[in-house]
Formats: sequence, C-alpha cells, structure tokens
Amino acid sequence: MHTDPLTYFENKLAHETDASDVYAAQKAGDPFVLVDVRSDDAWRQGRIRGAIHLPHQRIADEAAARVPEGTPVVVYCWSPGCNGGAKGAAAFARLGYAVREMIGGYEYWVREGQPTVDDEGDLPRVFDPQVMTVRS
Repeated sequence: MHTDPLTYFENKLAHETDASDVYAAQKAGDPFVLVDVRSDDAWRQGRIRGAIHLPHQRIADEAAARVPEGTPVVVYCWSPGCNGGAKGAAAFARLGYAVREMIGGYEYWVREGQPTVDDEGDLPRVFDPQVMTVRS
C-alpha cells in the first residue's frame, strides 16, 4: 500500500516535534506538559527547564495523577539513539493523551543551547555549530 508524501509528512508532524519548536512553545506560553521519560540518574544529571520527570515505565501508573486529562504532552528521552521517548509517547497515547515525541531528545536540546538545569540550578548553555547556525 502506498501512502502519498503529503499524508506521510502530515502524520509525522502530528506525532513529532523538535527542540526548537518546544522551546518556542515554552516561550509563547503554549499549554502543554513536557515530560522527561529518562531514569532518575539521568534526570539528576540534567534536564530541560520546565519539564516534569516521569520515567516511561511509570507512566501507566502515575500519569493521571501528574498530568491533567486533556493536556497535550511532549515527551523526550536522551537522543536520536534512544527509544525511551517512543515508549513514553506510546504509554501516554494508550491513556488517551494527545502526545508528541521531541525528536533529538535531550541531546539536541542541549546542543541547540536551550535552557537546562540540574539539582543545583542552571547549567551552562552551549551552542553547537554542528546542529545550528551560531553567530560570532
């Protein structure tokens, strides 16, 4: 069965977002919950400012108490080499949430210089010219 390219890409965009778009949505005050689905150790090492922590293995048991019904959700894991974001998105979808996965994960958020924190506070922002235009 052949899917036309427009349908394919519209469906893809309905289920994915990226670090730049999530950051813009945060700054605009768009209503959504950003969920870090990584392990406790990964969360403590660093996370996206404004995210909540809910490892993908605990979503089925804890999502209803942590994320209001009807609230759009964006999930992220480590990187493009990690499928935890997809596992988290599937878990939220099973519960009926409108959910998208942030492609690139925490890695690309950091590489694009978006705000990150750990238990001590703000982490340094680094802008990687391999993934974005960096002005001198």
